[in-house]
This record gives sequence, C-alpha cells and structure tokens, in this order.
Amino acid sequence: MYYVKKTMEISAAHRLQLDYESKCTQLHGHNWVITVYCRSEELNENGMVVDFTVIKQMIKQRLDHQVLNDIFPFNPTAENMARWICEQVPLCYRVDVQESRGNVASYEK
Repeated sequence: MYYVKKTMEISAAHRLQLDYESKCTQLHGHNWVITVYCRSEELNENGMVVDFTVIKQMIKQRLDHQVLNDIFPFNPTAENMARWICEQVPLCYRVDVQESRGNVASYEK
C-alpha cells in the first residue's frame, strides 16, 4: 500500500449555526491547517498515488480567503469540512482539519 499526506494552510471565515449561545455564531476567521491522507495499492501512470498539486488545487484554491458559509450547503464546522474534503479528493481516506491550535477534527472513511 502506498500513502501520501498533504498539509496546507488556508485563511477563511465562517459562522456556525448552533442551538446554544456562542461567540462562534458571529462571523470570524481562522488560519486552518488541513491535512489530507490518500492511499492506493498501485501507483498511477506518473508513479504517484495522487499529485500533491492536484490536492492543493482541489482544496486550497476553492477555500482560501473565502467565507465558508457561502461555499458549503451545510454548517461549516471543522467536522463537516473534514468529511467534505475527504469526498472531494481521489483516493482520500482521512482528513484532519485544525481550526485553531489544539482544536482538530478528523474524518476517516
């Protein structure tokens, strides 16, 4: 089995829809650190699991410097973002989304 891991940072804003009082219901931003994990039993014609640039284009170019509520049709929690990112990237099996130091959400297929 071959594995690759791509870590990138994006700056983006969101506001959460919560059923309790929280300052997170107000628009605010984070410098998110996103780690994408992919695996494959075989390498592609270029000798890769997936090109790191492809992962960056699929995620960073779509989310960096955006208001995430305008992009996602769901409440943009770190958990929901991790699932969405995992579904976008070919051969992805896990995503970690760190919204601030010490706060990381993961999704694994």
